Amino acid sequence: MDQLEGRNVVLAALEAGGRVRQVWVDRQARPNPKLSRIEELARSQGAGWVLVARAELDAVSRTDIHNGMIAFARPLPKYSLKAVLDRVEAEGRDPFILLLDQVQYEQNLGAILRTAAAAKVDAVVIPTRRGASMSPTVQRVAMGGAERVPLIRESMTSATATLRRRGLRLICAEADGGTDYWDVDFSGPLAIAMGGEDRGVGPKIRERSEAVVAIPIDRSGPVSSLNVSVATGLLLFERLRQAR
Repeated sequence: MDQLEGRNVVLAALEAGGRVRQVWVDRQARPNPKLSRIEELARSQGAGWVLVARAELDAVSRTDIHNGMIAFARPLPKYSLKAVLDRVEAEGRDPFILLLDQVQYEQNLGAILRTAAAAKVDAVVIPTRRGASMSPTVQRVAMGGAERVPLIRESMTSATATLRRRGLRLICAEADGGTDYWDVDFSGPLAIAMGGEDRGVGPKIRERSEAVVAIPIDRSGPVSSLNVSVATGLLLFERLRQAR
């Protein structure tokens, strides 16, 4: 079972529908519209509504920030990259995919999923063996993004081969990229690849990329790079900016 901690995460899962099985609530919680909405959805979907002591929530919490509510839910459905591309193309849209090559920290993955949902990304692909995976912390930081954007585990070699067969252009970001990101065309069927916190994208992804772009920053001071979730947000929203 997935463990969802915090009212916003639980509400997002209930609004997506069907997978929440039980909700534990601090029995001392003060009534408010959000709490009433969560209870209404939970009961309408047949999820248990259990009032517990705050200490019980503290004891089972895995994020240490539950805000008086923890839900237990069936795991998110698993998807393949091919299935996502089939669905998007059947809808008559240009697919927009994000590859994350070995992003290690749960907070970064969660933040990226939240941003991806806001930027209309169709799926996020992470490696099969390395990098952060779905966890209570990821789902909490994602604030509902995990409900809206499929997280796919697939090797980067397989994923980039699939993208190439399906006609998606691949753009990756690196500190030494030869072109500022805003000077590159982000339109059409597209995949963006971002590297991990320490090592950037792997050489195979770089070789298969149509463009290697950089985010120009002031390197004269103490900061030499951006957090990967911040850098990802800049590139994702550049696509939306160009589309408008």
